[in-house]
Amino acid sequence: MNIVALAGGIGASKLLLGLYRVMDPRDLTIIVNTGDDIVLHGLSISPDLDIVTYTLAGLVNPETGWGFRDETFHTLEQLAVYGHSPWFHLGDRDLATHIHRTEMLRGGAGLSQVAESIRRAVGVEAKILPMTDDTVPTMIDTDEGRLHFQEYLVQRRAKPRVRAISFEGIQNARPTPGVLEALERASCILICPSNPLISIGPILAVPGIREALRDRRRRTIAVCPIVGGKSLKGPSDQMLAELGYEVSALGVARMYRDICATIVIDPADESYGPEIQSLGVDVIVHATVMRTLADKEVLAQRLLQFAESRRAGVAA
Repeated sequence: MNIVALAGGIGASKLLLGLYRVMDPRDLTIIVNTGDDIVLHGLSISPDLDIVTYTLAGLVNPETGWGFRDETFHTLEQLAVYGHSPWFHLGDRDLATHIHRTEMLRGGAGLSQVAESIRRAVGVEAKILPMTDDTVPTMIDTDEGRLHFQEYLVQRRAKPRVRAISFEGIQNARPTPGVLEALERASCILICPSNPLISIGPILAVPGIREALRDRRRRTIAVCPIVGGKSLKGPSDQMLAELGYEVSALGVARMYRDICATIVIDPADESYGPEIQSLGVDVIVHATVMRTLADKEVLAQRLLQFAESRRAGVAA
């Protein structure tokens, strides 16, 4: 089967690693959020693209879920000496990625070409596509003013109250070459357990992508990032609540009901099953908290089994 996954960063990378290990990775295409991208110290940084790539390459820091394992921060420390605020942690090896990306972009390459060069260099076999080659920063309107998402999340540690979210320039963005084609030929489309608002939301906002998913709703499965009313990673629960969404598996199902026919929820949320099904969304109850490599592989295998049974027209 050809599997296409829509992904943010840390939460998505857990499921992606499981998929990468239990299937032929050459049959996996990952469409990654780039709304988190930011320019710092003159360098173009793509956090979610790098998290996914480093994870699948076996390079990621297992304690943080981002950056390189056994990283050093000498450059950041010296920048602080010169008066630069070190609020965004950039390791020395990680900086090489950003220098490489910036140099390619300034030379006229698209972000998708950069992503391809990086994933090949570190030996990742799955296809990794940024959602767009265009610059579409996620901006957060808060009670402290308008902030880039990284300023809100990393610098301010998600303390300001969220009033609205927008993706600057998204109306003029185009899907990266290969994105719509991948969705069209996919046997199964997976929405990873990422923040629906600022990880999956930007991908769906790129003109043409949500429409493509609506046309392929029957083959799309979402993995819920909310368990027991709490987010698996990051401030998803807080952001959803502050913007008036229900913080539950049911709330997530309502957000995705037009683009996916099936949602995977944790046993902790099994009681929401009947209400979710009343939305016209099928429910798979399976552990979604992935603490170990085995957890990741088991969930990935279950998703593949369901996708295969649906493709074969057999009730799961």
